[in-house]
Amino acid sequence: MSKNLFAVFIRYPIATCLMTAGILFAGVAAYFQLPVAPLPQVEFPTIQVSAVLPGADPVSVASTLAQPLETQFSKIPYVTQMTSQSTLSSTSIVLQFSLDRSIDAAGNDVQSAIDAAAAQLPSNLPSPPTFQKVNPADSPILLLGATSDTLPLTTIDDYVETRLTKSLSQIDGVGSVSIGGQQKPSIRIQLDPVKLAARRLSSEEVRHALTGLSGVNPKGVFNGTSRSYTIYTDGQLTTPAQWNDAIVAYRDAAPIRIRDIGRAVLGPEDSTLAAWIDGKRAISVGIYKKPGANTVTTVDRIKARLPELQASLPPSLKLAVLADRTQTIRASLLDIELTLLLNVVLVVVVIYAFLGSARTTIIPAITVPVSLFGACALMWACGYSLDNISLMAMTIAVGFVVDDAIVMVENITRHVERGERPLQAALKGLGETSFTIASISISLVAVLLPLLLMSGIIGRMFREFAVTLSLTILMSAFVSLTLTPMMAAYMLRTQRHAAGRPERRPGLFERAFARVAAAYERALDLALRHRFVTLLVFFASVAASVILYIGIPKGFFPQQDTGVLTGISEASQTISVEDMARHSAALAEIIRADPAVEHCQMAVGGSAYAGTTVNNGRWFITLKPRDQRDATADEVIRRLRPQFAKVPGVRMYLQAAQDVIIGARLARTQYQLTLQSADVGLLTSWAPRVLARLSELPQLRDVASDQQVNGSALSIKIDRDQAARYGLTPQAIDGTLYDAFGSRQVGQYFTQLATYKVVMETLPSLQRDPSTLDKLYLKSPSGEPVPLSSVARWTTDAVQPLSVNHQSHFPSVTISFNLAPGVSLGEATAAVDAAQAAINLPPAILSSFQGTAQAFQSTLATMPILIVSALIVAYLVLGALYGSFIHPWTILSTLPSAGVGAIATLWLFKYDFNLIALIGVILLIGIVKKNGIMMVDFAIAATREQNMTSFEAIRNACLLRFRPIMMTTMTALFGALPLIFASGMGSELRRPLGYSMVGGLIVSQLLTLFTTPVIYLYLDTLSNRLTAWFKRREDDAEPEPAAERATQE
Repeated sequence: MSKNLFAVFIRYPIATCLMTAGILFAGVAAYFQLPVAPLPQVEFPTIQVSAVLPGADPVSVASTLAQPLETQFSKIPYVTQMTSQSTLSSTSIVLQFSLDRSIDAAGNDVQSAIDAAAAQLPSNLPSPPTFQKVNPADSPILLLGATSDTLPLTTIDDYVETRLTKSLSQIDGVGSVSIGGQQKPSIRIQLDPVKLAARRLSSEEVRHALTGLSGVNPKGVFNGTSRSYTIYTDGQLTTPAQWNDAIVAYRDAAPIRIRDIGRAVLGPEDSTLAAWIDGKRAISVGIYKKPGANTVTTVDRIKARLPELQASLPPSLKLAVLADRTQTIRASLLDIELTLLLNVVLVVVVIYAFLGSARTTIIPAITVPVSLFGACALMWACGYSLDNISLMAMTIAVGFVVDDAIVMVENITRHVERGERPLQAALKGLGETSFTIASISISLVAVLLPLLLMSGIIGRMFREFAVTLSLTILMSAFVSLTLTPMMAAYMLRTQRHAAGRPERRPGLFERAFARVAAAYERALDLALRHRFVTLLVFFASVAASVILYIGIPKGFFPQQDTGVLTGISEASQTISVEDMARHSAALAEIIRADPAVEHCQMAVGGSAYAGTTVNNGRWFITLKPRDQRDATADEVIRRLRPQFAKVPGVRMYLQAAQDVIIGARLARTQYQLTLQSADVGLLTSWAPRVLARLSELPQLRDVASDQQVNGSALSIKIDRDQAARYGLTPQAIDGTLYDAFGSRQVGQYFTQLATYKVVMETLPSLQRDPSTLDKLYLKSPSGEPVPLSSVARWTTDAVQPLSVNHQSHFPSVTISFNLAPGVSLGEATAAVDAAQAAINLPPAILSSFQGTAQAFQSTLATMPILIVSALIVAYLVLGALYGSFIHPWTILSTLPSAGVGAIATLWLFKYDFNLIALIGVILLIGIVKKNGIMMVDFAIAATREQNMTSFEAIRNACLLRFRPIMMTTMTALFGALPLIFASGMGSELRRPLGYSMVGGLIVSQLLTLFTTPVIYLYLDTLSNRLTAWFKRREDDAEPEPAAERATQE
């Protein structure tokens, strides 16, 4: 049926050509419509919730802000992970949802939970909690820097926040816009406690007075007979001068103005925040994409708006692009596209070398663009993108798409060389090879099915790879059964030789290949004579593949060089903001001195939103383009690491930014181990022991912990009896302290573009030394000032956590680490597990890997399952195609040698067995099967149709199919070689695939040409014996009923 069906395309060449042109046109159009991305869009929906309570310590923030919110969030369905970090004044809660959950639906659930928690939140919360649809562990897709030689930082920040960030946030695809070194303007009322006491004023009285000094309230309108008037008052105070003149009280009929008890100044809302760009104070703008948004499309939209936004800023304010993730994405895709083009050239050269005719070469070569562009049309229909994964699939597919055409053309050419007319040869060749091509394509697609069964984010990612490759293979099979025989019928020439004219002399390659074929024939006869020895070689390859798989180091995903480094610096928990800035400046000088660094952005100041505390600095380092630097991102980190040791008192943790982000935890280094327990004391005592033990492991580098429980604290003990004598309450004492040191918001003023805070504090010079507490006074009910020292005592030797971390509502500590050079993730996780077992971690403390390490552990367990699943699917499909339980085992016998070659090559070149290598092995299952299919298919046909013995059939099949087997293997081999030798951006992602495929193809080609025919003979003998045995059983069973009937008669 298939023969008659596809023969139509040979008899109607014009229709076939037009159909092919239509496929090409649709594919080219779709190619330019496909979105561009680094990887398939398979991010977990993630939402970050933030809440601020100025002046509150981390413990209070965790108990009064984080805890009520977490209680409500824990009731939201589809939440897979919930973590929180509470620092001074703020908390950040990150919720990660299952892949099947819509980010917008998750956002609605989060808002409902925030509303439900409102009644349990502190009444003095300045503003309700807010949330953003963004993963804080992501790197910004675009980093901008705003600088000026003349404008103050508060003015720069004001322009950035009112004119830049609001416009950027509205662009489709933008999840959040983060301000680094934020210096938002505010009016700061700075009081002198001594002057307050001299005028018998308390900070509480001043605070209450300030709240009524400025505001915007509705006043109404006058509606006259002919005119109406809107009532307006100048109720707002918007400048420091106006505030300094404001009256807060009267004493002895004399007004007391703010300038009499302190001053009003314009200053940043949070003076502890600061950022530097290339050594200069600046405001940085980090733009993060919404989960699921396309990076390249989003950045293109942003850049299209930047000229307009720059024009809205003063000429003295310069806006510069410091980092653009799409540059490396585009460079990576350009590199793989060039690799794809090189693959096509190499494959065509291989075909020409074997066929020896340009005319004949064109026929299979034309299947490459038709199949690839046809696959693009189908990718567009599936909603896929042009990314490293899909283009990697198409690059590998180049070696596949010509295989079917090669089988067809080689068979037709063989008939033409025997003197048949091309049209008849094409029809005959189509009839002979259509089943083989269908078998090869269907079995190859079937092998990819297990990739579709992978769960989680990795399964989603490689689903696009499997589908893209399957679509390309099926398109190739269709073209090989339609266009290829039609072109052969009308382009090949009958082999005629005029009388007396000598035949064309074979070329150099043909003569060399003839010698190789003759050598193979001799070696094949030797292997067939010594079948048992050859069988032992096969079993040795099976054992070797298992041993190599068990022994090879396991990894997760190749480490990428995206041209961006992110980092967190950490100093003593007692360090001041100014001292942290000095340490950071010294680190920045080291970084900027490295020849590979293009830009260095650094920010200091505690922020739960940014995942940092006051003793942290957050870094974003842009490297020069790959062709302008002499080192990879990991090499830059390794050579910077010893340089950082020159700056005492601070540690720097750097990691290369990755396109694959698993988890939502902003950690110091790449891999995380989380300890959690309901017993805070137990967790606090055991976490340092685990940290110390892991720091000793040679497999790990940059081991760090987010446990920070030793911050300096000033502990004030209230003498409640004495306070009661003066009529003072602990609440009044807390309020006075908050007024002095908490940057307490006492008002706000408005413009049409923004809202600005008015905050109250004591003079900055008095906030540096605890002796200021001796100058604080409270006001008793009788109106007399009472020194704070009369009702309280304090000490500075107390400690207080700088941050409080939770996971799934329980206290947690996360220990993060990088890998030592040459160590795989599998070796590192095994070492961590052994270290925990060695110290006998209490059962009350739960330990689990998070993020990438957690995904690796789950993937590691599924790797052998995926390989076995591919083998089972291949067997089922082959068994159905051949109608046999036995012959599929002959074809599958080609696989162990491929596994040996793939794993041994990876081990030889010091690559671990990661997900990309796993894909290479699964692809090898499909590729190497082709050799077996071509041999077995021909041998079965020869046995049935030509009455050959099994020995004659398989020997003849090996010799006749030697050329197409070599051609298909060499095209796949040369298609994978560019993946090994590529050195451009993103090549590290593809190299393990190249090594596994090249090694597997070489070893399998050397062995399966000899082991497959031997195993065929053994299994055919077994099949014949089983058939004979069943037949004897049937013969023995049939006469008995007849004999019984004769006896009865």
